[in-house]
Amino acid sequence: MALRGGVVAALLATLGACSEGEEVAREDLPFVPVYRGIDTRLLDGDLVGFIVEMEGARDAADVEDYARCAAAQYTLIRGYGFARHVRTRVAQESGVWRADAVYTVSPALPQGSTTIDAEITVEDCSARGIPTV
Repeated sequence: MALRGGVVAALLATLGACSEGEEVAREDLPFVPVYRGIDTRLLDGDLVGFIVEMEGARDAADVEDYARCAAAQYTLIRGYGFARHVRTRVAQESGVWRADAVYTVSPALPQGSTTIDAEITVEDCSARGIPTV
């Protein structure tokens, strides 16, 4: 509970330091993530769903990153090298962020603009301290 209170206090201090109309840069927001878990579901063949939950996210991008890291590690576990993002839905309630993401996994680079190289992504996630499957 102290961790959550500390996050709230830091956020209030950051927001209080801003003048009206001034925006706080994302990088200046407090970021003390608590990763609450990953639920993986094989939907159909190479289509996989991931539900991730976390606290302490600055915005939807943090929980989307968590889902992408889960997808990348799962891709490697399946023996594949690439994934393609299909969709992500993000919600936040009472300080808990949840992402419901769907990816396709494949051995070869799939077509599309939202593809990820699983090995490189897992390395990046590890460097950033984001857990994977």
